[in-house]
Amino acid sequence: MSFLTDWFASPPPDAAVEIARGRVSVGVVTWRDGTATLAGHASEAVPLDLITPSLTGANITDRATVAAAVSRLFAGLGIKPLRVALVVPDSIAKVSLVRLENPPARHDDLAQIVRWHMRKTMSFPIEDAVVSFVPGASSPEGGREFLVTVARRAAVAEYESVIAATGAEPGVVDLATISLLNLCLGSIPSPTGDWLLVQGRPDSTSIAIMRGMDLVFFRNRTEDEAGSLADLVQQTAMYFQDRLSGTGFTRVVLAGGATGDAVRRSIEERLGTSVETIDLGRAVRLTDRIGVSPELLDALGPAVGMALRAGRTGEAA
Repeated sequence: MSFLTDWFASPPPDAAVEIARGRVSVGVVTWRDGTATLAGHASEAVPLDLITPSLTGANITDRATVAAAVSRLFAGLGIKPLRVALVVPDSIAKVSLVRLENPPARHDDLAQIVRWHMRKTMSFPIEDAVVSFVPGASSPEGGREFLVTVARRAAVAEYESVIAATGAEPGVVDLATISLLNLCLGSIPSPTGDWLLVQGRPDSTSIAIMRGMDLVFFRNRTEDEAGSLADLVQQTAMYFQDRLSGTGFTRVVLAGGATGDAVRRSIEERLGTSVETIDLGRAVRLTDRIGVSPELLDALGPAVGMALRAGRTGEAA
């Protein structure tokens, strides 16, 4: 689900970095005999006004200050990465599910059709966009959905330039919630049934519904939209029942600060099911679990999810 199509032919990165509104985080995952270990982690708060995620406007007001924060995290971990995986905010991109009844076999033909579909929905020229797509759920009749991510090239370049300023190369770029889904899949590699992920951040809230391994619903709501998080989850659950033939969730996960007891209880009451929070220890071995606060573990979720995905790719290669 990355913006860069050559990732799967590339070596794994030395670290994963998330640049988010109010925080930058670094995760380093090592692999041995198929087991992932969180070998290094760090996170630092930054002023909220430095990073304002936007689909159409400028995102980072002071790239040098953000880069300095990332460099401090690298120095604190004792690493000088040459290549990193980069996690960016959900709200810099538009995520869509495009259904094609007879998708062409040739990648170039498929890319042209996907871009034509997205052209009609974008608020900026598709020629200025980075477009990524991966296959999703298929239908018995032969049709298939494609998960499509579109962002302005200039917006992606803002975040990439922060990494470049540290002396590293951003080898792959992806969204925070997509990276969290990879973390969830790391804790339950072959999930069954329908499950829900909710991520709350200072700039927005994202909700993803998975049907086994396939994403079937994604919504990102910015902070200026009205309604509580519990209301948003309930509206999503109703859509899930009415439009996606859903009968209930086998798993509901909260992350990204949307984990307060009051929020969790409210969602549990509305959905009639238990709600869990992100647990890195289910997907990666923690060498210092006692010394890591729940808040830090939650902040590290997207970076670790990206590192896990990159590590799996590197092992497969």
